[in-house]
Amino acid sequence: MTNVFITGVRAKTGAPLARLLAGEPDVYVRGGSAQPASVDLPGVEPVRFSWDDPTSWVSAVEGVDAIFVVRPDRADAPHLIKQLISETPPHTHVVLLSELDGGYFRPGDWAPRVERAVLQSGRTWTILRPGWFSQVFADERFMLDDIRSGRLPFPSEGQRIAWIDARDIAAVAARALLDPALRARTLDITGPEALTLAETASVLAAALGRPVEYIDLPMEQALEGREGFDRENDFGAYDRIRRGMVAVVDGAVQEVLGRPGRTFAQFATDTFAGSGRL
Repeated sequence: MTNVFITGVRAKTGAPLARLLAGEPDVYVRGGSAQPASVDLPGVEPVRFSWDDPTSWVSAVEGVDAIFVVRPDRADAPHLIKQLISETPPHTHVVLLSELDGGYFRPGDWAPRVERAVLQSGRTWTILRPGWFSQVFADERFMLDDIRSGRLPFPSEGQRIAWIDARDIAAVAARALLDPALRARTLDITGPEALTLAETASVLAAALGRPVEYIDLPMEQALEGREGFDRENDFGAYDRIRRGMVAVVDGAVQEVLGRPGRTFAQFATDTFAGSGRL
């Protein structure tokens, strides 16, 4: 029996990953959440876990064989992840959900320091670096309200994005947690095609059955109201788009799963077509 712990079981990748692992033979899944009573995933044991409460970590990772770390986007993430992994048994395999780099970051930047917390932990590891999730358009904390209003404001300056479906990231993560052949690997995970934001809006409009207008948002407007670490983090994410660094179509999904990743049109149809959710 392989005991797996997921730090953010209700997250975009954590939830589909938990469902996949729960369907695997001889895999026991714990799902971490600050509100474990809200976790309703068949075959998954909800456990209390909060980055803000280190006292919740020890029992969450007790006896685990593998851990999926959903990186918290906060300034102290390198320290938190280092401390969490130190609580795991020495044989634990760590899979970190990081982000697509494209050569953008300097060694001392925040994202590489998060990865080094895993690489230098003394545990076996796999690093997953996905591009932009398709699911940002289905999340009220991100783009869903804009799509509801028939608008897609985004600072791309005409560059493309190889949107990746979180379900495909989860499928790769499941294999990375269970397959020793994927240890000591850093996998860039992107979708099977790169779309401009105007093309992205057209795909969404087709799935919704009504217009969606793309608006090329100035960077300052996109960052309005953001301060400190959050502003710096968002700037880096948008700046990589403007530099064309997230347009690369990578073959990791095909390599690991033996099939191509879902297209953005498949995501949009699955999520919006006939759903009535908007």
